[in-house]
Amino acid sequence: MAIGERIHFLRNLRGMTQKYLGMAVGFSEKTADVRMAQYESGTRTPKADLTAGLAHALDVSPKALDVPDIDSNIGLMHTLFTLDDLRGLHVGEINGEICLRLDKSKGKTYEGMLQMLTAWREQAAKLEAGEITKEEYDQWRYRYPEFDTTQRWAKVPSQELSNSLVDAFKSQLKND
Repeated sequence: MAIGERIHFLRNLRGMTQKYLGMAVGFSEKTADVRMAQYESGTRTPKADLTAGLAHALDVSPKALDVPDIDSNIGLMHTLFTLDDLRGLHVGEINGEICLRLDKSKGKTYEGMLQMLTAWREQAAKLEAGEITKEEYDQWRYRYPEFDTTQRWAKVPSQELSNSLVDAFKSQLKND
């Protein structure tokens, strides 16, 4: 799906009009719907800053808009071929059903892909079991990895903050 199709899909999912979304990203009321129609139809392609603004207005990760062009079966196949080359995602067969599998020999690439796909499967299982709603599932997918609780993302403090904390601890130790 091209970026214009993703914008259209997510805008409709959020119940927004083209005019509303266009105004949310800073276009004038007069031109907002026309500009959004141009982006959705593919006659214009948004630059990175506009893509970030659209993602914010649609409450999704910018990566959710930056999806490879898979609007045709041939385009989808070439995307899968690229995943085979870069990520070790191979086609196979289990019990007579075609499936995609990860190549364990890819080492860290395999481990990273396995973690991400396992996290996705956990969310899909929660949806199937009725533990989360379709909206919560979509929120998880469209804001990935922000709402992924299975990953271990760490924020590193700035050097200035780190130095301040070290100084505060040193002062505290001197007082004790």
